[in-house]
Amino acid sequence: MESVYIHIPFCSHICSYCDFCKILHLEKFTDDYLDSLHQEILNTYDGERIKTLYIGGGTPSCLNKKERTKLIRILSIFKLDPDVEYTFECNPDDIDDDLLDDLVTLGVNRISIGVESFDKDNLKLLERNTSFEDLEEKISKIRNRGIDNINLDLMYALPNEKLSTVKKDLKLLLALKPTHISTYSLIVEDHTKIKNKGLTNVDEDLDRKMYDSIIKILDKAGFKHYEVSNFALPGYESKHNLNYWNNGEYYGFGLGASGFKDGFRYTNTRNLDEYIDGKTRVEENLLTYQDQMDNEIMLGFRKTEGINIDDFYEKYGNNIQDVYPKVKELMASKDLVYKNGYLYIPLEKIYVMNEILTKIL
Repeated sequence: MESVYIHIPFCSHICSYCDFCKILHLEKFTDDYLDSLHQEILNTYDGERIKTLYIGGGTPSCLNKKERTKLIRILSIFKLDPDVEYTFECNPDDIDDDLLDDLVTLGVNRISIGVESFDKDNLKLLERNTSFEDLEEKISKIRNRGIDNINLDLMYALPNEKLSTVKKDLKLLLALKPTHISTYSLIVEDHTKIKNKGLTNVDEDLDRKMYDSIIKILDKAGFKHYEVSNFALPGYESKHNLNYWNNGEYYGFGLGASGFKDGFRYTNTRNLDEYIDGKTRVEENLLTYQDQMDNEIMLGFRKTEGINIDDFYEKYGNNIQDVYPKVKELMASKDLVYKNGYLYIPLEKIYVMNEILTKIL
């Protein structure tokens, strides 16, 4: 156990596309929530030295000064490795000197900013407000605090979006000189404002063109495409997320959070009243050996380097091709490639990764 995820579900505004576990930020709920979060950590955390700590949401940056001070006290419970990767998610509107001072106090050394887009039509649809000039100034303040590891999120394939808009957004993102970029093709989810407006996903061919353009532009800019949706300058890959994709165990604390501990995968309630009352987990399953190998396949092939077959054998005592006979057939059809000890989905096929995984499993 080397990783911890903390979920802060509160947002100052509920965006039109969001299907995450979130609640409008009201102080009367936040204090009780943080008390319950504190208790969950005390009840569950076994004192391991933590190498990655990720504060996500929701919008953790929307907490006010008093709430952040309480969160700082709660998080001091964790024993952190000297080289810990400590990530905090921020909404651009929330970034100010006071917040940044508190993040430095926490020990945060990586900030993830939900930019999504700079295009005025996209921002209106998403119900967000991001200015390039404002964000440029705020990123300068972040770097002046000594935090150089900055991820920026890009959302693409929005209803009625053009390929040229995605390219322009990427150009602006790169001008901010991030170390990491996460890209998300918008999925119109049930129970969101976008879905209720009757909007639908873009044409699949256009989605593919946008994805291919993103890969090409970021490769030219020196970013390594190390996971389906994630790109990093060399040495800045997300250690926290790599632990997920390497099928490692991790704690998940907070409303709606998921975790993987001692062979059990668990999910917390998404009901705030239940969580505050201490009824934390709603699901907990002990994985079979086959479950664990299946997860290794589903998660490991998200990485562009794929799965090390010697590591798979050492971990499970089985050859990957014996457990999954379809692997040989997929290698013959070039849907899978074996090279230098790794089995992986070639870049030109990674867009249809789910179809390949379905065949393997």
